[in-house]
Amino acid sequence: MTPPASLLSALRHLLRPLVRLLTAQGVTFPMLAELLKQTYVEVAVRHFGLAGAPPTDSRVSLLTGVHRKDVKRLRQERTDEGQVMPEMVALGAQLAAAWTTRKELRDARGRPRPLPRLASQGGSRSFEGLVASISKDIRARSLLDEWLRLGVVEIDGEDRVRLRTAAFVPSRGFEEKAFYFGHNLHDHAAAAAHNLQGAARPFLERSVHYQGLEADSVAKLAALAEKHGMDAVQSVYRSAKDCEARDRKLEGAKQRLTFGIYFYSEPTGEEPPKKDQ
Repeated sequence: MTPPASLLSALRHLLRPLVRLLTAQGVTFPMLAELLKQTYVEVAVRHFGLAGAPPTDSRVSLLTGVHRKDVKRLRQERTDEGQVMPEMVALGAQLAAAWTTRKELRDARGRPRPLPRLASQGGSRSFEGLVASISKDIRARSLLDEWLRLGVVEIDGEDRVRLRTAAFVPSRGFEEKAFYFGHNLHDHAAAAAHNLQGAARPFLERSVHYQGLEADSVAKLAALAEKHGMDAVQSVYRSAKDCEARDRKLEGAKQRLTFGIYFYSEPTGEEPPKKDQ
């Protein structure tokens, strides 16, 4: 079966930023080719069996184009079955979510308040109090040092801890950012692939795209997108916490979800219109 030309064109387009990143990080084509082999075999084994039985090596080779000897080797090797969330990411996400959604930790405009560093200064409305409400096993000082290193928070002149981002998005920690890179792009791609196949009810996937805008206009729209985007994310988070508390008590198969919004801009490469002489 020959894949549609429109699909190949879309793949070439979406791969460009990934290949740019991979090249910058030293991931060469042979390394990526081996990773793709592993992934093709893993997906074929997991999703393309017949009558409930795993596919044979020959069928996997036929479906994927991977040589049968490689299929046999890769099926015998243990591969990563899923992305493991770093402990600091999991804890940081919970803390940032609590800081941005708890009413007592937000100001009149809904922004996260600067928190006194010590519990002796602010009780439960301090950074120490926030950490203690989430985990009894992590020392607030150790977490604060790590967040300062990552650029997530800063200390102001009144010894208060200020959240620099409206969610846990480290500015320097590569492992933390790499986790979200894999998690968020995986789920966005999974939703888009589901919608492209059109076999069931589509997932929410919407965007606004314009060309020919001035830099000031893009900056204005970026601020608007960030404000309303974070409002939406925090609203879904608050409802999800309520649902989680209720569903934990119920039996039955559980599901996971991801809700995200993104904004991107770049030069179009078009020549600006010439002014009249």
